[in-house]
Amino acid sequence: MNPSLLSQLMELTTKAGEIIMNFHKHSSDYSIKDDNTPLTAADKASHEFLVNTLKKLTPNTPILSEESSHIPFSVRKSWNEYWLIDPLDGTRDFIDGSPDFCISIALIKKNYPTFGLIYSPFNKVHYYRLARESSIKVINREAFKIVTSKPKRWEKIVIGRYSNNNKGLKEHLKLKTNFETFKLGSALKFCLIAEGIYHYYPKFGRCSEWDTAAGVFILEGAGGKVVDLDNKALKYNLTKDIISPSFRALA
Repeated sequence: MNPSLLSQLMELTTKAGEIIMNFHKHSSDYSIKDDNTPLTAADKASHEFLVNTLKKLTPNTPILSEESSHIPFSVRKSWNEYWLIDPLDGTRDFIDGSPDFCISIALIKKNYPTFGLIYSPFNKVHYYRLARESSIKVINREAFKIVTSKPKRWEKIVIGRYSNNNKGLKEHLKLKTNFETFKLGSALKFCLIAEGIYHYYPKFGRCSEWDTAAGVFILEGAGGKVVDLDNKALKYNLTKDIISPSFRALA
C-alpha cells in the first residue's frame, strides 16, 4: 500500500469518526438487527461514508462491511482481495456512553489481512500496520512504534464488557493464576495489548470477522499473535456466516 493511500485512509476514518461523534449525544436511539445486535444512525452514516469513499479510492476492490453483510458467499468466495470494515465497532458501548468504540478497516488478501487500521473517534487515536512492517500508533499527528509487553508478575487480561458472563470464558479463567481482569469494548482490546497495556484477550462466543481482522494484523505487528483454540491462525472469507472462531490474543 502506498503512503498516499494510507494518508487518505487515515483522513477517511477521521472524518467518519466526526460523523459518529455527531450522534454521540443521541446514541440511545437504535434498532435491533436480525442477529440481535443494535444498530444506530451512527452505524449507518459511518457505513455509507466509508463505503462510498472507498469505492472512489479503490474502485476495483470489493468491500464487505458489517452493514452490507448480506453479500452472498457465492459472490464473496471469488474475491482474491477485498476491504473488510466495521463502521462502528462497539455499538453497545457507544449507546451506553462509553468511549470504547472504534472504526476498523482491514485489507484481506488470500483469506488473511495484509493491512489493518483502527481509529478511536473519542480519543482521536489511530493504530495501523502496513504489510511486513511494525505497528504504529498516531496521536496528535505524531507516530510511535508500539510493542507488546510480557507480564512481570500479574497478567492483565482484558475481556469484553458485555461478554464476560460467557461460560467458556469463566471456565478458561479458572485455569489462570496471578491475573487481573479489565473490561473493554470493541477491537481496541487488540490495540491496547499491542501497545503493552494489557497482556491477554481470550474470546469465547460469537465474534464476526470484521471485529477481528484489523486488530489481529496490528497485534501481530507489535509482537503478539492471535490463534484459535487449536492454536491456528484465524482465516477470513472461507464460510457463509462470516464468524470468527473462539480465539486467544496474546502479547
